[in-house]
Amino acid sequence: MRFHKIISTIFHPIVVPTIGVLLYFIFVSQSTNEDQRLILLGLIFIITYIIPLLLLILLKALGLIQSFQVKTIKERRFPVLFMIVLFYLLGNFIAQVPAIRNLGFLFYGTSFSLFGIYVLFAFKVKSSLHLVSFGNAIGFFLAISNLYYLPLLPVIMILFLISGLVASSRLHLKAHTPKELFAGFSMGLLSQVLLFLFLQ
Repeated sequence: MRFHKIISTIFHPIVVPTIGVLLYFIFVSQSTNEDQRLILLGLIFIITYIIPLLLLILLKALGLIQSFQVKTIKERRFPVLFMIVLFYLLGNFIAQVPAIRNLGFLFYGTSFSLFGIYVLFAFKVKSSLHLVSFGNAIGFFLAISNLYYLPLLPVIMILFLISGLVASSRLHLKAHTPKELFAGFSMGLLSQVLLFLFLQ
């Protein structure tokens, strides 16, 4: 049980965007210098990890959520809405930088998929945010690989393996059903693929 909790924590949804950007700088974009990459990586870490973490701490202190896992649909509504806006604005900012314009799709797609998750709340469907994050990461690198003919298969395979490990951990912790895991992963993956198909 402890192992599964560690996996769920290490690969928490607010951690995955930073991992995705790090992989992007390592395997895709060489058009920025090291200082620029470090600054942008730090900025993204603050926006997608520190700010959401502070939000969760505040919501927990106010008694609006019971834990950082935000287990119920009611608890998830505001954090997910907040992240939809945050990721969209971050995508807008990155898309204005020509050297890394395509990285904006990672955040646009995440915002779009989170909007889909939010819509499903109305139907009492709770999707896995862990798997939404990995679906987006895998979809993004699949699209980038196809667009630029880059040999990113090892990266994609590792992300698939990690997402499988995370999905297994979420099942062992009884945090989600298989249907909720599949819904989250599919939403993330399709969001990226559709964005690249229609907007690239």
